[in-house]
Amino acid sequence: MQISQNQGNEDFAIMLNAYDCPAILVTPQYQILATNKHYLESYGAIDQSQAAYCFKVSHSNDAPCEQAGEACPLFAACASGKKERALHIHHSPHGKQHIDIEILPILDHNGEVKYCVELLKSVTQTNPKIGNNEMVGASPAFNQLVENITRVAPTDASVLLVGETGSGKEIAAAAVHLASNRKEHPMVILECSGLTEPLFESELFGHIKGAFTGALYNKQGLVEVAHGGTLFLDEIGDVPYELQIKLLRLIETGTYRPVGSRETKRSDFRLICATNQDIISMVERGEFRRDLYYRINVFPIHIPSLNERKQDIPLLTKTLLQRIDQSGQYSVTDCAINLLKKHDFMGNIRELRNILSRALVLSNTLIIDLHVIKTCLEIDREISGDSGSATDLKNNELNYLRRLIDSVDGDKDKAAALAGISTRSLYRKLQ
Repeated sequence: MQISQNQGNEDFAIMLNAYDCPAILVTPQYQILATNKHYLESYGAIDQSQAAYCFKVSHSNDAPCEQAGEACPLFAACASGKKERALHIHHSPHGKQHIDIEILPILDHNGEVKYCVELLKSVTQTNPKIGNNEMVGASPAFNQLVENITRVAPTDASVLLVGETGSGKEIAAAAVHLASNRKEHPMVILECSGLTEPLFESELFGHIKGAFTGALYNKQGLVEVAHGGTLFLDEIGDVPYELQIKLLRLIETGTYRPVGSRETKRSDFRLICATNQDIISMVERGEFRRDLYYRINVFPIHIPSLNERKQDIPLLTKTLLQRIDQSGQYSVTDCAINLLKKHDFMGNIRELRNILSRALVLSNTLIIDLHVIKTCLEIDREISGDSGSATDLKNNELNYLRRLIDSVDGDKDKAAALAGISTRSLYRKLQ
């Protein structure tokens, strides 16, 4: 089909306006022919005085994505002749953004791909915040996490988040909720670890006045509060075995009874669970019900540890520093970043945040250098007992505190802040 450049582009643009998200028309040779109004509003106009290619416009690359080591949905769609999808990081007027790309091939009468419609949907759940925490990253492991969240969020499927302590499971749960159709309703969190059976049941289902000693009033349960929204059960592996059958019944029927009540209530919620344990091993040992496991494990998502995504350490370090100290004046040297990349993070992002908080106290300038980070890591090794000392726990603590005081030139207020205790407690422990 022969068309004039200008008239053809205008006609294509009009057709693309039928889509309710940014859209472009691309040839199998990666050339952008037209954009719709949503694209113009989100990314601005493309200079088409000369040929414009998607890999150059979106990624600032000089070659197609598949030649640059990335998955290219356009290349895949041209090969399969079917719809393809991928998550990419795009350059935009707002900086780098995670974009969910969907490619719709348009075939000619011979069944060959003539054009492709590329739909671009911003993945807003990559930056949900809880307190001072934020979901940040650009590594392949992080991008896979975001893609999984993007796929499951619009559904009502139960999600099981599996990852180490401190890896960001609660933030990932918030991302699923914020990208779901339930985002206008609350996400209710229950930390299952350490709860006794009576307390767990009371927290989850609520209770009526007089149900047990100390029940002086009716209490609304978290299941009721989560109606219409999301119920997030953190550390699901710690739920008492005796209560797991009640939790299973809740998931299967959506019904429950407050403690001490005969009234059956109903709640409509989306279930997200998280654990740092090997639940399937617990099932094999008879510590976790098999039927409950399969109820919560509809869509499992692996939360990568920081050791699995060390490429993100520079970006995480910058973001965490801004959260800890909002002046934005501190920076970390490249040598210090490289040392952090070599560190084995047992506490994941939470550990990195603690190291940076400690570094702000120890640094005498606005530049956090190799020496400061090295000192912070040595303090960590001391408190974890990596020094090989065979002394008892109290002596280990005492030795740690003394070394901490030495590291800040005897400033006990600074030392107490680094140890996370009050100055009075520090003096008491030293005695």
